[in-house]
Amino acid sequence: MPRTLEGQITMEKTPSYFVTKEAPARISSMSKGTKLIVVVRDPVTRAISDYTQTLSKKPDIPTFESLTFKNRTTGLIDTSWSAIQIGIYAKHLENWLLYFPIGQILFVSGERLISDPAGELGKVQDFLGLKRIITDKHFYFNKTKGFPCLKKAEGSSKPHCLGKTKGRTHPDIDQEVVQRLRDFYRPFNMKFYQMTGQDFGWD
Repeated sequence: MPRTLEGQITMEKTPSYFVTKEAPARISSMSKGTKLIVVVRDPVTRAISDYTQTLSKKPDIPTFESLTFKNRTTGLIDTSWSAIQIGIYAKHLENWLLYFPIGQILFVSGERLISDPAGELGKVQDFLGLKRIITDKHFYFNKTKGFPCLKKAEGSSKPHCLGKTKGRTHPDIDQEVVQRLRDFYRPFNMKFYQMTGQDFGWD
């Protein structure tokens, strides 16, 4: 990674950091003052999205419903399946709080990033000590994708939208399974809201 000069902020993005057990200690030993930004979304939607992405690469995988349960009859959720495990945010956050104070971590709502991108990015700019430059005027909503797009990317005259791998249509999932997952995640979500001081409104 290049050196950060005075007046610059170096950013690095790796989705798996938040759920990798060794990451907090390694990042802390590199720089205790690192600010962390974590985008979170409803863990049920996240699990379905994770499955959808895998399905697009491996169309012959078992159904979402069969992967969700260790035992469907008893309703026992398979927490060893990464699509389920990643959404237990409170568990992952506990590991980070051993190395970083909560004030050095910003949690961005994935849902609000879609419904109000300028508002969520305003919080990011404040958190990083930057002047609020990104506003509503920088976005338009792409109905086909279901996501906001940047009206003009830096150094380009063309708008910038998320790539082909984003905004895939999710498969229909048995609503009983969705409800069972909502019930499973609820206590973890409540703990996460308590830990972060934010209610993300997932149910």
